[in-house]
Amino acid sequence: MPELPEVEVTRQGLDPHLHGQIVTGVVMRRAGLRWSFPEQLPGLLSGRRILSTGRRGKYLLLHFEHGSLLIHLGMSGHLRILPAEQPAAKHDHLDIVVGAQALRMTDPRRFGAVLWHDNTEGPLEQHVLLRGLGVEPLQADFNGQFLYQQSRKRSAAIKQVLLAGDIVVGVGNIYASESLFKARIRPQTAAQRISLQRYQLLAHAIKETLERAITQGGSTLKDFVGVDGQSGYFQQSYFVYDRAGQPCRLCERPVQQIRQGQRSTFYCAHCQK
Repeated sequence: MPELPEVEVTRQGLDPHLHGQIVTGVVMRRAGLRWSFPEQLPGLLSGRRILSTGRRGKYLLLHFEHGSLLIHLGMSGHLRILPAEQPAAKHDHLDIVVGAQALRMTDPRRFGAVLWHDNTEGPLEQHVLLRGLGVEPLQADFNGQFLYQQSRKRSAAIKQVLLAGDIVVGVGNIYASESLFKARIRPQTAAQRISLQRYQLLAHAIKETLERAITQGGSTLKDFVGVDGQSGYFQQSYFVYDRAGQPCRLCERPVQQIRQGQRSTFYCAHCQK
């Protein structure tokens, strides 16, 4: 599933093509994906200017004067900028046309979503899918002190707390494993048992890991490609994720793999305490 870096890479790729552009048409080739498309989407968007692009967690945002479009890539979705006249393929479900180009959404498994939030419904932050999200990990107010304060009553394992998304958003499975390794924290450790000093290391590791993944175009996930059709290459520098049995890049002992909450966790039992 595309995680925060993949969505941010997508946003950065789309922004030069969409920022300030006027939507000239909307083509819906099915009724919806995970949820139905807004029925009046062509009327809502046609003739309207895209003021800016944004991201909240794993949601891509297109901001208009009268509201915002929320796009989630689901498990297999991706967005590309293509010539508007290019014929649609089997899993191309939605086009947002801007002149001679189109923002095309492709989603083979159809777990993605396209939703509309009108300004008359209140602040976008109060949308039902956004209001429970934690802080953005790349913002200045995310730091070790914040993590420490928010975790004092959390007895769950730190990796599960990171994945929950209500304290910090967008630290998915890959990047949680990598960040915990960098901070030398064992993923099974109860969140409330971790010291302030170690949380300062973890917050720094999360920021560094996500920023490096964005710079490298995200990870090559099975179905993810960027706006330009290319996959990222961050996976080439994984320290532990998907490296079970291989030597740790620091101590050369075998990387371990366990299951936490139905997700695979990778760590080094020697380096992480």
